[in-house]
Amino acid sequence: MGASSVILGNSRRMLLIEYLRSCEGKAELRDVVEFIAKNEGNTDRKHRKSVYVSLVQTHIPKLEREGVIALKHGVITLVRVPNDVTVYMETVKKNDISWSSFYIGLSLIFFITAIYLNNLHLALASIIYAGVGVVHHRKMRRI
Repeated sequence: MGASSVILGNSRRMLLIEYLRSCEGKAELRDVVEFIAKNEGNTDRKHRKSVYVSLVQTHIPKLEREGVIALKHGVITLVRVPNDVTVYMETVKKNDISWSSFYIGLSLIFFITAIYLNNLHLALASIIYAGVGVVHHRKMRRI
């Protein structure tokens, strides 16, 4: 499993990387916990503890094995982020639509317009965009 799929496979790992990038690659573990809890909409003590435990027991070790981060004395350091993850993080935020939804929506618009204009080329373009959307959706589900 590559580093990009390890990161993209979980929202807490994505938030961890996002926070580290915003802090120039270094942050205290407790600050990361607070950031993730805030983003998840629950900052009570019990939830922060849950975030902390999942980071320490699952997410940080997984990212360390992939060479993405390093944890030493409560400070997490961003070692590297694969390019495809960087592009994904910069273009898809929490409330944005996914690229697959965008392509499928665009294909529907093309298809309706193709029928209205009786345009075969536009109908073919709609089929291509629908295919791209489906392939992208399947690829992202595997990650």
